[in-house]
Amino acid sequence: MSGIVLSASVRQNLLSLQSTADLLSATQNRLASGKKVNTALDNPTNFFTAQGLDNRASDINNLLDSIGNGVQVLQAANTGITSLQQLVDSAKSIASQVLQTTVGYTPRSNVSGAPIPGATPTNLLGTGTNATVTGAAIPGAALTTTKLSALTTAITTSDSLTIDGKTISFNTSGGGNAVTSAGGSLDLTTATVGDLLAAVDALTGASVPSTLGGTALTLSTGTTSALTIGGNATTLTKLGLTAGTTQVGAPPLSGQTLTIGATGRNGIATSITFGTGSGQISTLNQLNTVLANNNLQAGISPSGVINIVTTNEAASSTIGTIGGTATGAGAAFNGLTNPPAPVADPDSQAARAGLVAQYNNVLNQINTTSEDASFNGINLLNGDTLKLTFNETGKSTLNITGVTFNLAGLSLATLNQGTDFLDSNSANSALSSLNAASTTLRSEASALGSNLSIVQIRQDFSKNLINVLQTGSSNLTLADTNEEAANSQALSTRQSIAVSALALANQSQQSVLQLLR
Repeated sequence: MSGIVLSASVRQNLLSLQSTADLLSATQNRLASGKKVNTALDNPTNFFTAQGLDNRASDINNLLDSIGNGVQVLQAANTGITSLQQLVDSAKSIASQVLQTTVGYTPRSNVSGAPIPGATPTNLLGTGTNATVTGAAIPGAALTTTKLSALTTAITTSDSLTIDGKTISFNTSGGGNAVTSAGGSLDLTTATVGDLLAAVDALTGASVPSTLGGTALTLSTGTTSALTIGGNATTLTKLGLTAGTTQVGAPPLSGQTLTIGATGRNGIATSITFGTGSGQISTLNQLNTVLANNNLQAGISPSGVINIVTTNEAASSTIGTIGGTATGAGAAFNGLTNPPAPVADPDSQAARAGLVAQYNNVLNQINTTSEDASFNGINLLNGDTLKLTFNETGKSTLNITGVTFNLAGLSLATLNQGTDFLDSNSANSALSSLNAASTTLRSEASALGSNLSIVQIRQDFSKNLINVLQTGSSNLTLADTNEEAANSQALSTRQSIAVSALALANQSQQSVLQLLR
């Protein structure tokens, strides 16, 4: 107040007391708020810097909610893929049961040829056919009963004949003929042309007897090895024979061809040439190797009958049209150009129809499961796209493009009873599609896992960054409560001292007052 006059000492003490009061008030405010900078007036630089840090931390914190939702969207998609994989595995199990179910056709389409003499699994061609060699006319050999010693040029004990390296000699011992598979000797006292022919057949093992045609010998080779004639040149001349080798005839199937049209799903038409040459077929294993590509298999009976039948994979199919020289007159597969169709087994087909229904039920769940794998309206398994923003400027983003994992998206389809699962080929086709779907699911699960890892890393980064920003802001504005408490104590003491000093300053005026009294 301008009307009040204070002494210099009082005014000085008053100013000191006011300053102390201001400092004490500021200190108490810091202790109460915990901050040393509460307004821009306290420290403009620190105040606005801290405000900027807090604002950024708040913006990033607001983004954490959408990031957290993004994590859940990815988790929902991953859960959906796990369920889809289980459904695909269940469908695989059903398709595999088809492979273990009794064949749906009894009998399957098959053909059986005529018996091939001597044919075995290791030799489908059969044994060679008998060949003959006919000599020149023998003077005096009118009948097989003609004695060899009665020929115009008689056989004598000095003669000998070799057949396949085995010798037939001649004697006059009177002891009769003695012939084995290793050779023999004919008694000229009784031996006839017929005895000689029988001795030759005994050595060759021919099943077709050698004969006398007119006055010439016709010798059989047999079916197992060539006929080799040799021996004394004079003897050969007497018998109208020439030294040399005659091969057996070719086996029944040798050189024959067999063609079979494409059979069943993915069957490849077959063209076969029987024989022992390069690329030719002579054994059952070789035949089955060729037939396998056409969904066929073969077997052979003890009597040499070759049977060709569809495999389980193509049990519902009819063997393709058969052709080739092996179907000609007198050939092994004559008359088998149009194989019969398979005959359905009602019980087996009913079981397979039940498996089709189970399979379709599982596949229908794939559609509904993929549609239900959503979170907060976003379904990455139904073609939706997830966009996540990681910073306050919107420049750091991640776009995750969804997929469509219904039946069409996984290249799967329901089956039809009476058409599918009729044989193993249909089951294998379904398994192939399911395996491809499994691969697709695993690939997408890997991609989702990678994206989920990225989002979780960014989520953790954002949380840590918020902490860094808030810590930086606090470092600029928070008060040191220990320091402020000490300041408050000191200022309280100073204030008490200032009050005492002010009282002392007023004592001089009180002395004047006493004088006036």
